[in-house]
Amino acid sequence: MSLTENNKRIAKNTLMLYFRMLLIMGISLYTSRVVLNTLGVEDFGIYNVVGGFVTMFGFLNSAMASATQRFLAFEIGRNDIRQLRNVFSMSVNIHFIIAFAIFIFAEIIGLWFVNTQLTIPHERMQAARWVYQFSIMALMVNMVSVPYNAIIIAHERMNVFAWVSIFEVSLKLLIVFMLQWFGFDKLKLYAVLMFAVALTIRIIYGLYCNFKFKESKFRYFWDKTLFKTLMSYAGWNLWGNAAGVIMGQGINILLNIFFGPVVNAARGIAFQVKAAINQFVSNFQMALNPQIIKSYAANDLKYMHQLIFQGAKYSFFLLFTLSLPVLLETQFILKLWLKIVPEYTVIFTRLVIINILVDCISGPLMTAAQASGNIKLYQSIVGGLLILNLPISYLFLKLGFTPEVTLYIAIVISIIALIARLRIISPLVNLDIFSYLKAVLFRIIPVSVLGIVLPTILYLLMQESIFRFLSIGMLTLISLAITIYYVGLNQTEQKFMVFKAKQLLQKLRYQ
Repeated sequence: MSLTENNKRIAKNTLMLYFRMLLIMGISLYTSRVVLNTLGVEDFGIYNVVGGFVTMFGFLNSAMASATQRFLAFEIGRNDIRQLRNVFSMSVNIHFIIAFAIFIFAEIIGLWFVNTQLTIPHERMQAARWVYQFSIMALMVNMVSVPYNAIIIAHERMNVFAWVSIFEVSLKLLIVFMLQWFGFDKLKLYAVLMFAVALTIRIIYGLYCNFKFKESKFRYFWDKTLFKTLMSYAGWNLWGNAAGVIMGQGINILLNIFFGPVVNAARGIAFQVKAAINQFVSNFQMALNPQIIKSYAANDLKYMHQLIFQGAKYSFFLLFTLSLPVLLETQFILKLWLKIVPEYTVIFTRLVIINILVDCISGPLMTAAQASGNIKLYQSIVGGLLILNLPISYLFLKLGFTPEVTLYIAIVISIIALIARLRIISPLVNLDIFSYLKAVLFRIIPVSVLGIVLPTILYLLMQESIFRFLSIGMLTLISLAITIYYVGLNQTEQKFMVFKAKQLLQKLRYQ
């Protein structure tokens, strides 16, 4: 496939994923508000901490998911259909084994932890157990879905992924109304219905893959060599994913132990805002990642490096443009969105947005490491850095610091992890560090400094209102568009933007 066709496919898939994201984001923000007000702050916090604790058991699954997607995309890049079929069948077998192992562990160790260690009011403990059990079942369903999701993404069928995701979030919207229709304990009912949604989506993905992709028709296949290859790769991913999960949900549990479920509710809302904003970048990188892996498999490192540079830079520009108005107007947005704004929600929201601005630059580097297959050193060092969040946060909380200190620590560690990723990945894919700095960091830093000036001045001069919020959004868009064009883009990219703008104007003129 030519370079032009690859770029067109990336653009087409990105647009489809953005269409999906805008619908999902709108529905998700509405459902979050209604669920918070329907359940109440305490029950919302209980669901967040118990459901989040269950996701910690998914670190095995996350490790294997990365391995599955990498090897499937790699074999597609090599055009080896027979091996592609073998990889898919083996990955299904492994995911079933992992699901069973996690179920046993969760019912023994996990249930003990929920019953004895979490800070949950006695009268809501039974409801918390319902949340735990149905969250475990939903996790197991999602585990066995991973190979099917991975084959869709590896084939770059983002339209299917988009439509199914839209259907999924629509079902979750229906749940919001069902919570108000029935008199049953709302926290218990919410857990049951969320499991039902996970099961429904699993069936849809399975049926589609069986119908569209010959290699996804499961057959019993076992190959010791392939098993060892997949598990060896997943084994090192395991450390990195475990570190990420511990960093996220481990901190959530610490906050529950030190401050109770109300702080978990605030953190849960902040992370929903983070997820909504981060969708803009994750959709772009989801469309980009298969091409990074396939270009490495085809030994086209020049194109791979171009994708890494542009992916990191464009991800930051996109996320910064969207997040700057939210950073400035966090309090106003939360009051407009939620009837109830738990304490610490504003500061949590601002800090998690700053954190994802740092992390989004690392996305293409992570994919490059996965593509190389040589992830031992990468996962060891980066995973080790990320896991430091937990002991350092515990120390600061023990010393009496306020909850937001955990996010300040996370931001500092994310910056250190970015430096470590660059140093480790450079020799793996023959990536010149200075070229990366010149193409990415030396572009985004001046754009950030210059682009923030005018919106901040407007924020300080005007009184809080919907008019100020809209004005800041418009000024941010204009200010950053000019700054990105003249400072963030090189000459080739500027010419390409002008060419595309002229093409668009010509099309509009002749319509």
